[in-house]
Amino acid sequence: MTSGLEPVQLTPQKHDPAWKHCQMFKNGEKVQLKCLYCGKIFKGGGIHRIKEHLAGQKGNASTCLRVQPDVRLQMQESLNGVVAKKRKKQKIVEEMSNFNPSTGEVDAFTNQCGLNTEVALDAVPETVEPSSTFLVNREEEMNNKGGGRRKKGRIRKASLSANPSSNALITVSNTAVGAKRANNQVSMAVGRFLYDVGIPLDAAKSVYFQPMIDAIASQGMGVVAPSYHDLRNCILKSSLQEVRNDTDQCVVTWAKTGCSVLVDEWVSENGRTIVNFLAYCPEGITFLRSVDVSDTMNSPDALYELLKEVVEEAGIRNVLQLITHSEERYSVAAKRLTEALPTVYWTPCAAHCIYLILEDFKKLDWINVIFEQAKSMSRFIYNHSVVLNMMRRYTFGVDLVDVGATHIATDFTTLNRMVNIRHNLQSMVTSEEWMECPYSKKPEGLAMLDHISGQSFWSSCMLIVCLTDPLLRLLRLVGSEKRPAMGYVYAGIYRAKESIKKQLPERKDYLVYWNIIDKRWGQLQSHPLHAAGFYLNPKFFFSIEGDLNHHIRSSVYDCIEKLVPDPKTQDKIVKEISSYHNAVGDFARKMAIRARDTLLPDEWWSTYGGGCPNLARLAIRILSQTCSLMVCKPNWNTIRQMHEARNCLESQRLTDLVFVHYNLQLKQMARNEKEQDAIDPISLDNISIVGDWVVAKEGWSEGVGNRDWMAVDPPLGNTVLLGPSTDDVEELGAGFDDYEIFQGVKCEEEENGEERTGE
Repeated sequence: MTSGLEPVQLTPQKHDPAWKHCQMFKNGEKVQLKCLYCGKIFKGGGIHRIKEHLAGQKGNASTCLRVQPDVRLQMQESLNGVVAKKRKKQKIVEEMSNFNPSTGEVDAFTNQCGLNTEVALDAVPETVEPSSTFLVNREEEMNNKGGGRRKKGRIRKASLSANPSSNALITVSNTAVGAKRANNQVSMAVGRFLYDVGIPLDAAKSVYFQPMIDAIASQGMGVVAPSYHDLRNCILKSSLQEVRNDTDQCVVTWAKTGCSVLVDEWVSENGRTIVNFLAYCPEGITFLRSVDVSDTMNSPDALYELLKEVVEEAGIRNVLQLITHSEERYSVAAKRLTEALPTVYWTPCAAHCIYLILEDFKKLDWINVIFEQAKSMSRFIYNHSVVLNMMRRYTFGVDLVDVGATHIATDFTTLNRMVNIRHNLQSMVTSEEWMECPYSKKPEGLAMLDHISGQSFWSSCMLIVCLTDPLLRLLRLVGSEKRPAMGYVYAGIYRAKESIKKQLPERKDYLVYWNIIDKRWGQLQSHPLHAAGFYLNPKFFFSIEGDLNHHIRSSVYDCIEKLVPDPKTQDKIVKEISSYHNAVGDFARKMAIRARDTLLPDEWWSTYGGGCPNLARLAIRILSQTCSLMVCKPNWNTIRQMHEARNCLESQRLTDLVFVHYNLQLKQMARNEKEQDAIDPISLDNISIVGDWVVAKEGWSEGVGNRDWMAVDPPLGNTVLLGPSTDDVEELGAGFDDYEIFQGVKCEEEENGEERTGE
């Protein structure tokens, strides 16, 4: 019946719930809709007619006899909501026309909402509607005082009626006051609900928070909230299906891009060890399952069986690597897994390795001293409202503490932030306002003045920033969901070593930091996937002058042998490598050369790798992988309840609830990367990460207003002062010609032995 119709893809702008239950076709210039349940085609009437058809409501459409009951109910509620919305608009218009500004209602509204009462009341007498009670009373008063006065009153009434701009002004003013009052009522209602239930206040940051408010408001008065049983049953069922549809869109891409299985371990408050399994691909991260391994975590056999089961669930042909922390139990189980499944790699988490490198840097005595001085200043600022407000004024809303993903990341990003705003801090402590501040005379205030005014402190801070900034950039890269990091890690470690060598020209000086990096990065430095990612990234590969390091080329061959079991395909890939190496065919096009720096590596291969299909297929799979366990903060209480449930039915319900919750959280990660709200360092949500920077130590002196939280100005998150952020990939640059960095540092005994042999 639809053979002559051309299907049309629905756009994201189609928000009506009925679009999920029909298909759109195009017949020439006309659009037709088809019911998914009975197959009936509607040649007109739009989505409203489909909705009437599904709802079984009398109108211009026949009733669908095959639609599910819950869908029919949803369509009926949607139709009722449209009617209610129209009635609400009509009611607002009527209330606006009958509004009486002579009463004290305006005063109540403006005072409650914080509006300028004087300005609002001055404008009212000149812009009163001619039909209002005010004019009627005014005319009666004029009649009692004589005919002439009555005539003058009529003239006044006519002049008001002839001023449409004034009428429009009072309408806008009344609308603003009403909207402000309504927003205040909504805010108080939301606040009372959150406070009563004890829901974390960062729930307001959810991307689904405002749409929930909009959906409620669109239905007008009388909306009945879902019941407890609705949330546990039909609503959870619909949400589960919705989330599964989203995750299925990721799963279907695994055949082309492959995926990485992420193993994220967590210890609950009651000491239980929970392992969450996720799958990464460029389309997004998918939560697979959560397992309580408290009783088997020390059993390599049990852990191996669990890992093998999850990989098989994701599909052995789809999985390129298993990413875990580097603990011995995971190392043993994962290596056994790679022996049983020869096409799967085990990769330690790159972000965890970088954290360990930064922690080892911080343990160096001179760096630890600088951190203690910086933290003492920060604690003093964040525990005195007067000083905190002063600092935020001088930095134009930029906070001193830059909250990172972990406490060690926060330490180094905050030191970087302090260097960026050092001139603003110096202006603050040399100002008259600071001199008159009572806290500036306290021991902590005097110590802060010495540090901020001293050149030695800032010189040390800037050196630490120069030594660690490339590592922090790499940390952001490996933790990014939107940009697969496999093609950048090798270059990131190279740049970190190169930067340290430039800052510390003496070999004995930079070897201190190189040895720390090599110690923690040893497992990943020789990992074939990282080397192959560097080799297959055209941005880096074509910037190398001279011969390529033998280890990198050998790693590419390792990946070919492991990831491509067919010998014939292996031989084809090796032949195609020469075309890539010599940049011939489509690789030599000017467009392809320009795109080396503009396209993501996997996109570049997908666009210009058609002449080398086998190599391109392998390159896309390798360059589409992440290198780290993605940081996500689900509701651990929900996960804990799932593992503690004793009833089989309730346990499955909670399992589905965790599946919905975790995947919705993961869906927000991409948004959070782009849209960072202002973060308050003193918030309890961040205290485990920033505690050393904002928690006052015992024995500190207290002053008046020390604990007045209501006097603290909220953080603005203004980044104008910090300037535009630089692209972390662009900072990796081009050119990788330092053989010492590629080769690694030999121990002094070997070098001395070589020197003696040469003699």
